[in-house]
Amino acid sequence: MFSSRLNWSVSANPIARLIDQKRASGATILDLTVSNPTAAGFTYPAEPILNALADARSLVYEPEPAGIPAARAAVSDYYSARVSADRILITASTSEAYAFLFKLLCDPGDEVLVPRPSYPLFEFLADLEAVRVIHYPLVYHGEWAIDFAALEHAVTGRTRAIVLVNPNNPTGSFLKKEELGRLTALCRKHDLAIISDEVFSDYVFEEDSRRVRSLIEVEDVLTFSMSGLSKVAGLPQLKFGWIVISGPAELRRRAFENLELIADTYLSVASPVQWAAGSLLGCREQLQPQIADRIRANFACLQRALPPNSPWSVLKAEGGWYATLQAPRIRSEEEWVLTLLAQDNVLVQPGFFFDFATEAFLVASLLTPVKVFKEGVRRILAHTDAEPSS
Repeated sequence: MFSSRLNWSVSANPIARLIDQKRASGATILDLTVSNPTAAGFTYPAEPILNALADARSLVYEPEPAGIPAARAAVSDYYSARVSADRILITASTSEAYAFLFKLLCDPGDEVLVPRPSYPLFEFLADLEAVRVIHYPLVYHGEWAIDFAALEHAVTGRTRAIVLVNPNNPTGSFLKKEELGRLTALCRKHDLAIISDEVFSDYVFEEDSRRVRSLIEVEDVLTFSMSGLSKVAGLPQLKFGWIVISGPAELRRRAFENLELIADTYLSVASPVQWAAGSLLGCREQLQPQIADRIRANFACLQRALPPNSPWSVLKAEGGWYATLQAPRIRSEEEWVLTLLAQDNVLVQPGFFFDFATEAFLVASLLTPVKVFKEGVRRILAHTDAEPSS
């Protein structure tokens, strides 16, 4: 009766079952998976946010498929006017932006190339559009990089786009200028578009002249750069994102016209958040420093906590909200997560949630309140010479 696109398992996995058991027993869990900034103890400018949402213009329905001009202008201002408003299309979220772009670029059965490891929602978003996800690897040799030989090998006659997450979630690695040159050359060769998810691009640990912070200025390949309030201003509940279209002028024009048609079919973005967009983006000046201080402090704490000759290691990250620990391979990732939760009341995420190709990696959120993060790390790293329990 139901579509095969919904053929996903919804049963609880062992980790979810143990979390439920722990919470039912009243245990205090040190949750190092916090990804919701509104629940992470930051101080929000409540009055300006609520006042912005009370704009009387929201009482009049003015459907604009690409977004209310004031909202598009606010996004242009976010980019310091490096992008004109006529290249911006407003969406309810980056998830919706992916859905729109898959509709724009793909027929059923077509393929998009996505990085591994990366964001765990790609398969679901693609399945809902009857699009196939093909992974290409990121490789780690002291820092993360695209495996270009594997990327080109993954291209087929049905490939329509290459997806980037810049910086990657969860590796925290940015695209480098040299990589961008190779990537655009590959896309020109095979007539592919680039989809660049840049929701974490404002969050960097230190500057690097090699780094590409955004692809909004790519000129020779059709490119879509996405972001939104969820990460930029720490406001995921307000459902406001955008797509910036870059590349050759004629391709940009055609892409925008078709995206506007798709958006007109849904008209999903609420008027209050569109009229408030300028003020809400302005609130990032109060939120981003708090978030940046937190993630840098936690990442530094994690690095300092490693004793000499530790069997644990921290993989290099350049930004974003996550850190990756390489665990001793005396247990699988699932066994490590279950052991830490059962014995230490510490919750982290296993690498396979993010499609790490090998064992054993654990992912921790740097948004976690500092005291909780520090104690959680202490308990994790106390497992030094432990053997798996029988």
